[in-house]
Amino acid sequence: MKELSFFDGTFIQTNEKKVCIEDRGYQFGDGIYEATHVYNGKCFALERHLKRCRRSMRELRIPITYMDEELRAIHEDIIQKSQIKDGSIYFQITRCTAPRVHYFPEKVIPHLSMTMRQSDIHSDWQETGIHAVLSEDIRWLRCDIKTINLLGNVLAKQHAHEKDAQEAVLFRKETNLITEGSSSNLFIVKDEVLWTHPINNFILKGVTRSILLEECAPQLGLPVVEKAFSPQFALSADEMFVTSTSMEVTPIISLEGTTIGKGTPGKVTQKLLQAYHVLVKKECY
Repeated sequence: MKELSFFDGTFIQTNEKKVCIEDRGYQFGDGIYEATHVYNGKCFALERHLKRCRRSMRELRIPITYMDEELRAIHEDIIQKSQIKDGSIYFQITRCTAPRVHYFPEKVIPHLSMTMRQSDIHSDWQETGIHAVLSEDIRWLRCDIKTINLLGNVLAKQHAHEKDAQEAVLFRKETNLITEGSSSNLFIVKDEVLWTHPINNFILKGVTRSILLEECAPQLGLPVVEKAFSPQFALSADEMFVTSTSMEVTPIISLEGTTIGKGTPGKVTQKLLQAYHVLVKKECY
């Protein structure tokens, strides 16, 4: 089977029509989501994703009606039923279905949907590196919530696509400081020191980001500076890479047409990717 979906307690085929026209996720983007990667039939870092899911729900005041144990079980079931060994699971929770008003309806029951698809990591990108462009960060001021409101990200990614690049590096015009990628967290390496934007409302606390900073970098003895920096500073970096669940650790070899470092994946980036793969193997194989 290539893909399988789940909606409010029932496994369904992905093309089945289940969402009501007055679902607040459909009408307002009123919901949150997570995306996990499955290696060898097992979700990697699922506990971290569930913890972030709960935080996003609390920040948006969406009632919690599925316990962590239930979400773990649904993940296991969809993997087993789909028979997909390597792929991705996307799940989202919207506030409810209700007549359209801007304020929160009372006594609501959220909707849970989930889809599993065959999906491979871009190992070719990891081997050769990718190209990126700069794009103004026009998103709202709560980028720390993993909401399904993604139009700012979509426009940035489209800008990159039109420039034959694989990622857009976002910067806030008012400060001239880089925040993150359109669907990733951004790191640079300068004099064997990792630099990345600190955790605040301007970026998402990425699961892969957290794993690198809490586990991989300390194992390798790499110092970390969590501090915002300008595009000009980034262009002077020895190495640059992005992290996300779907991209793992992927080198950027050029930004806005300017070569980063030697124009090839750097040694620090490669060491971090190897350390990340060790953790994946330990948990999923």
